[in-house]
Amino acid sequence: STISKNSLKASLLQLECYFTWTLLKEDVDLDDLVERQDDQIKFMKESNITSYNLLSYIYHLKNSNEEALRSLQKAEEVIKQHHPEEIARRSLVTWGNYAWIYYHMKRYEEAQTYVSKVENSCKNLSSASHWKIHLPEVSAEKGWALLSFGGKYFERAKNCFENALKIEPNNPDFNAGYATAMYRLEGLACRSYEEVNSSLEPLKRAVELNPNNTFIMGLLALKLQDLKQVDEGERYIEEAMQKTPDFPYFLRYAAKFYRRKREPWKAVEILKKALALTPKSAFLHHQLGICYRGNVFRLQKTRNPPQEQVEKLIQLAIFHFKIVTEQKTKFVAAYSDLANMYAVGKRYEEAEETFQEVLHRNNLSCMEKQELYFHYGNFQRFHMKSESKAMKYYIEGLKMQEDSYGRNQCREAAETLLKQKIERGLGDTADFGKLGLIHNLNGEKQKAIECYEKAIALDPSNEEYLNALLELQLSL
Repeated sequence: STISKNSLKASLLQLECYFTWTLLKEDVDLDDLVERQDDQIKFMKESNITSYNLLSYIYHLKNSNEEALRSLQKAEEVIKQHHPEEIARRSLVTWGNYAWIYYHMKRYEEAQTYVSKVENSCKNLSSASHWKIHLPEVSAEKGWALLSFGGKYFERAKNCFENALKIEPNNPDFNAGYATAMYRLEGLACRSYEEVNSSLEPLKRAVELNPNNTFIMGLLALKLQDLKQVDEGERYIEEAMQKTPDFPYFLRYAAKFYRRKREPWKAVEILKKALALTPKSAFLHHQLGICYRGNVFRLQKTRNPPQEQVEKLIQLAIFHFKIVTEQKTKFVAAYSDLANMYAVGKRYEEAEETFQEVLHRNNLSCMEKQELYFHYGNFQRFHMKSESKAMKYYIEGLKMQEDSYGRNQCREAAETLLKQKIERGLGDTADFGKLGLIHNLNGEKQKAIECYEKAIALDPSNEEYLNALLELQLSL
């Protein structure tokens, strides 16, 4: 009956589970997420409940509700095995997912059964109102789920772990989640020039509470490396290598550490080992591509580079970057990496196609666009020898006012290009006008005025520059 269906829907919206946490499928690649969860289940014994619950939600998004139910059964098995004393407490999210999936399958009786299970358990677990019970495990599971959906979700993830830590400040898992979220947020912030708190202390605390969590040790080592404390970082890497020599989630960070320490061959060796364990990991393919690319550039700087070896490395880099773009279609930077590598290998048509594929998307963030315009501008400038097209894209990136690493790169490239031209005595009205625009977009009004004056001296009747100059003079 419709009445019960409506009241059922109202109850479902009260549940704390993946279906009420606003995890949007357009922000991830579902197949890649399935792959990652399968790997985690294989290599991480403790977090399987979360992985199975997340898988059930992903399978639902992929329209395989039967498969979703199978994942939830597995989650229940893990709960019985690892938490026989607290089955109700540990099952709230799983039962919430069950209720939603049955609802979507139009099996309303079964959906209602699970809603009631959650309701009754919440009553028994807390004296508070029958729905809103704040269990730290649920907050933490929500935090891990948010982390797996990408950058837009990191801030919310951090808040979830903070809430869990208010209740259990010494819980090793919650501390690990909080430190991971902080580390990821810092990575995003440094590309957009925002200030965030350092992840160093949270990472150190998480390692203290959890000396066997080598995943966190790897992050701490990378953080120490960022802070130029390389030797201390390496001690953590070596200790973790002893503890878990075959754990891909640690190996990927060890490889990154050695790549950044300029020991690429060591990094490649570790990555190949990790890839043998998780052959479809996009992260590992990306890191391998970066290592091979680095070796290409290193060889190209030498006198008489061995051409065959360079060719082979270019092919390898392309091979690995291509896998990343096929698997993680939302990972925009990987497309720039692939396109740039095609260009280095003089495969210009493929480079152009790869760039065009992402340039035409309409769901890119401001930061992604700015970095993309910078790379595409460079491709036009250095490979296609078109300074005017390069200029157009650098300026596009600059016009987007959000401050970021990519915007800065666009600005520097555009300024350098124009100044070189002007110093060679080849600067025309348009060049001074563009330089004026760049200074203006950067808030350097006095410099902008000087440039517009030079442009007008060369072309006194140019209305565009006269107007720009007038506006600037009025704004001072």
